[in-house]
Amino acid sequence: MNESLNQDFSKRIVINSNDEKWHSSPSDGVNRIYLERDNMGEYSKASSIVQFKPDSSFDEHTHKDGEEIYVLEGVFSDQFGDYPAGTYLRNPDNTSHIPFSKDGCLIFVKLRQFMDDDSTRIVKNTNNLPWLQGLVSGLEVMPLHEYKSEHVALVKWEPNTLFNTHKHWGGEEILVIDGVFYDEYGSYPKGSWIRSPHLSSHKPFTKSEGAVIFVKTGHLL
Repeated sequence: MNESLNQDFSKRIVINSNDEKWHSSPSDGVNRIYLERDNMGEYSKASSIVQFKPDSSFDEHTHKDGEEIYVLEGVFSDQFGDYPAGTYLRNPDNTSHIPFSKDGCLIFVKLRQFMDDDSTRIVKNTNNLPWLQGLVSGLEVMPLHEYKSEHVALVKWEPNTLFNTHKHWGGEEILVIDGVFYDEYGSYPKGSWIRSPHLSSHKPFTKSEGAVIFVKTGHLL
């Protein structure tokens, strides 16, 4: 299969992963929801939600152009350690591992999307890291990674928080981790993935639920 998915980066894309179909992988017990892929093969540049069922594993593989992971539920593991929900991982170009999950897990994965020379392996348990005050009241930020124009962070929104209208230099990508996130274009419950192109703009806010979002900016030029 050589079809691609969501490869026009000039368009805004919104996917509620709760409504999407699970696709099988080459490993029994490991399934995926496709968000973007440059092809449907096993060596694609891709972003996905991946489910490991209890006692499932994936064959050893090498991360050409890197692998970025945020653990959404359960405990994700490899031969180097165990990573509970809330862990952020970066495995650089040409590293390899054997991933598995003893009790099952759900992870957000971005494959083959590292910038050139971004070679630092990162393991951060966000449950143990401090939140920093954001640009407006009711907003807190937890920086996770920065390299050249790329910035990655968690952002926690208290209920009824309003942010300024702003443009996304180099684009913006959001995964809603908890609560419901809003802007003038719609509402995005937990599990929603939003990709906004270079120089797009919006005015985000929350209502009574509040929200926690995983955010990447500056990587879509």
